[in-house]
Amino acid sequence: MKVIKRIYRLFCIGLLLTPAVLYGQEQPPRPISVYVNPAQGLIFGAFFQGVTGGTVTIFPDGSRSVTGSIVQANLGFPFSPAIFEVDANPGTLVSILNGPDVTLTGSNGGTLALHIGTSSTGSPFIATATTPARTIVRIGGTLTVGPPPANPAGNYSGVFSVTFIQE
Repeated sequence: MKVIKRIYRLFCIGLLLTPAVLYGQEQPPRPISVYVNPAQGLIFGAFFQGVTGGTVTIFPDGSRSVTGSIVQANLGFPFSPAIFEVDANPGTLVSILNGPDVTLTGSNGGTLALHIGTSSTGSPFIATATTPARTIVRIGGTLTVGPPPANPAGNYSGVFSVTFIQE
């Protein structure tokens, strides 16, 4: 019996001497920061339009598909989703709100309609990266191309908006 009491005392003394770090609450939330990767915007690459036009879609995984009389062209022009980097505390819930459809203007006249698509993370998503790393979000889109007289060949450009909401 004395041996058990002695072991119990040593155990209690060991607990008292063991350093422990305790936190009364989780870290306070901090505002998220979103960085646009300037080298990787939403790029549709090269394609040829047929008589009726159609659509060109870039998916968040980086693949591309076409409909209608559009023909994909691999002429060395890249295509890619837009890439955003979200810096937030791990576990932060973030929603993505795509802006309205955008009209792109052409270098030789004409306009194209751009619809911002889904993201690689879904929405809402939970930030997982620990600073200095960032959670990567890839967003695709669909370009609606009309017949050649309405959309002459050339470079088309414009600006779209995506809002990241910390919840």
